[in-house]
Amino acid sequence: MQATRPLARRNLLLCFDAFDTLYKPNVAVPAAYAFAAQRAGIDCVADGTSAKPVEQWSAKDYEPVYKSFKQAYKRQSAENPNYGKATGLGAEKWWANVIRATFLPFLKPQQEVPDALISELLQRYSSSEGYDLFPDAKAFFNILREARSQASSGSPWKWDRTVVGVISNSDDRVPSILSSLGLNVKPRRIGSSIQHIAEAEDISFVVHSYDVGYEKPDSRIFNAATDILAASSASIGPIDDYKRLYVGDSLSHDYIGAEKAGWHSVLIDRNGSEKEWRAEVERKTPLQTKWVGGEDGERKKIVVVNGLDELVNWHPKNKWTGERPGRKARKDRSRSGEEP
Repeated sequence: MQATRPLARRNLLLCFDAFDTLYKPNVAVPAAYAFAAQRAGIDCVADGTSAKPVEQWSAKDYEPVYKSFKQAYKRQSAENPNYGKATGLGAEKWWANVIRATFLPFLKPQQEVPDALISELLQRYSSSEGYDLFPDAKAFFNILREARSQASSGSPWKWDRTVVGVISNSDDRVPSILSSLGLNVKPRRIGSSIQHIAEAEDISFVVHSYDVGYEKPDSRIFNAATDILAASSASIGPIDDYKRLYVGDSLSHDYIGAEKAGWHSVLIDRNGSEKEWRAEVERKTPLQTKWVGGEDGERKKIVVVNGLDELVNWHPKNKWTGERPGRKARKDRSRSGEEP
């Protein structure tokens, strides 16, 4: 009698971008900077702006701070690359330099940027004080928690085992931000000695460009996530048993970067309004495909979701792998509505 082959396990390594994929600033960053500075006695906004709640400020109200912040950020990145790690400065001092330089043009003679203002802004952007979790991100993690606590037949999430990570072009504050937003985030990062991955973890590891030394779309930052999974194989099984999926809001850095590193990709569309997003969810729209221009001028078809909770519909077969259609095929698809 022929031996029965064991069924292949459906395991998934699912990694997300952080900023503008899982969470977003609850107030525009330059507006929050300007608002804090005004309270510290630094006049840096248009006349009459400080009398309004910060939530009502327009981009024009804090435009001078926005321009100064961009210049300070660019200068600091050139002088101390990788958030100061390349020169030994470190992320906290790096950001302190950015904050001081941002407000320098607005200081009166003999005035200095208060240390308390720097500490306030550093704290704000290390926690939920400065960010909100997207509603669909919260919904996704609730789906995943429920799937882990009940039989798979009763959940829309059908993967046998899911390991979730974050891959971010950022300094090392991402875990503290995600934890403060109510997620169970483990302190695994590059070089971590913590290898056992448990089912109850919302996010099992975070890969920062700060640690790796390379930013997306460089394949090495995606490879670092695979290395962390491989180091934990004793608790989660062989890495070859896992499909790899990356989800982010940038076509070039996230979608194409992950694809070139050998991952499946999904683009989260954050350009629509919240009202439009809710309408899509209420219609229970399945995964979409969308034509976009590629780096080489060619057009390619990508997989797009409007909310992370739509990932329950994702399967590796969603990935489009065909050749670019010829002129006649493109015309036929355009007529049928498949290609815009």
